[in-house]
Amino acid sequence: MVQLTLPRNSQVTEGKVWEKPAGATNLREYRIYRWNPDDGRNPRVDTYFVDMDDCGPMVLDGLIYIKNKIDPTLTFRRSCREGICGSCAMNIDGTNTLACTKGAEEVAGDVVKIYPLPHMPVVKDLVPDLTRFYAQHRSIEPWLKTVSPAPEKEWRQSHEDRAKLDGLYECILCACCSTSCPSYWWNGDRYLGPAILLQAYRWLIDSRDEATGERLDNLEDPFRLYRCHTIMNCSQACPKGLNPAKAIAEIKKMMVERRV
Repeated sequence: MVQLTLPRNSQVTEGKVWEKPAGATNLREYRIYRWNPDDGRNPRVDTYFVDMDDCGPMVLDGLIYIKNKIDPTLTFRRSCREGICGSCAMNIDGTNTLACTKGAEEVAGDVVKIYPLPHMPVVKDLVPDLTRFYAQHRSIEPWLKTVSPAPEKEWRQSHEDRAKLDGLYECILCACCSTSCPSYWWNGDRYLGPAILLQAYRWLIDSRDEATGERLDNLEDPFRLYRCHTIMNCSQACPKGLNPAKAIAEIKKMMVERRV
């Protein structure tokens, strides 16, 4: 029987337990994944205690509290704090989501467990390397492509055609869906993943775009599109409530229709 084990330098160890804030009575325990590429040590999970009476209600508030008042070396991304930019995407309580829109009280149990987005290279601590993810987004050419002469003012679109973009344009490229997809875990170098395919469908369905055939040709590949097995993790993970699985199904439908 084959025995599969992680390399020793990748095994997560128990980290430091930081002191509780003096005089605090309303504490919430945070267990956070830590890894520094410069110290040569294994990844670890540090334990912190956040004074909820001196902290905002969101998980991101807890992380900022820890960085400002306990451990300034803690590294994570954040920007808008409004669920718009996608910077603070991470795995919280076993689910990929945005730390800025996830309430600490929404986390079951007494411990808030935070890890970086799964199956992505880690830059440091909670920061994943999204280089390939963004390159895949660039590969679908996410901009309006036309051959008709440009109008004097703007490309017009009916209300009905505009409505077709609802549920697509809201994607913030946080990568929560793609990093929750087993097919993307194992084939991320060739499969575009749910986030990028949802973005691709957004341009395929845009009535103003005139490169539908070219875009479908770009996706016609055993891996780029067809590694989706409708597991639906992507739709469950999306913090914006979008449905990447449906978008992928619609692309597959367009592939069939153009051959009939």
